[in-house]
Amino acid sequence: MQNGDACVVIAGTHKGKTGTVEDRNVSKGGNVTITVRQADGTRFKTLERSVEPLG
Repeated sequence: MQNGDACVVIAGTHKGKTGTVEDRNVSKGGNVTITVRQADGTRFKTLERSVEPLG
C-alpha cells in the first residue's frame, strides 16, 4: 500500500472502517503500520496486514 491508496480495514479494532492511507512506517520489531484518514478527517493507526485495498 502507498500513500493516497483507498483502503478498508478487515481486522482489529477498526474493522469495517474505510479511508485513505496517509503514512506507512516500519517499527523496530518489523511490523508495518499505517495511518488511515477517514472521509470526516478522523485518523487512526493500524497494522498494514489488517488492511485491504478498496475496490
